Amino acid sequence: MPVPIVILAAVFGGSMAVLLARTPYAVLAGAAVCALLARALGPAPMLPFYLLATIPGLLLALIDLRCLRLPDRLVAAFAIVTVLPLAIMRPERIGLALVAGGVVLTTYLGIALLPGRGLGLGDVKLAAVIATMLGFAGWPAVLVGLVVPHLINGPIALVMLLARRGRPLPFGPALLIGALIGITTA
Repeated sequence: MPVPIVILAAVFGGSMAVLLARTPYAVLAGAAVCALLARALGPAPMLPFYLLATIPGLLLALIDLRCLRLPDRLVAAFAIVTVLPLAIMRPERIGLALVAGGVVLTTYLGIALLPGRGLGLGDVKLAAVIATMLGFAGWPAVLVGLVVPHLINGPIALVMLLARRGRPLPFGPALLIGALIGITTA
């Protein structure tokens, strides 16, 4: 992998985070995500779109961490910069991607409608977009991308439960980390 691509991607991610969030953690996260994508994908045709997707992805994670919301417009922006280019570049995979998105949408919506404070509808929409995006890479990427968030949030939820802290836990950041791992390992 050419090092300049990784460095340019990290600079892009960090500079976008400076413009959007202005926090050191966001800058570090933006730079790290973009560098990881560039390192894993190399000069692939989809790399610019995935790098562009880090912008709404980073905003979604920050907003969910701060106020437990995943705004529909940002989820839609995330979908447009990922799913649309994939559909154009890999039309033979559209069926698989739509099935993956539909299965996840149906499953997560069922979970969200259960009594109690489980998933929010923003989580359901984001998970469906991520599953659709990962569906273009195949079922292993979908599986990784949707199991990882539960492996991240599960232990955190258990600790919070044992500590008797009934505070809601944002799921969007874990979904986005799962998507990143699914993309980079596919």
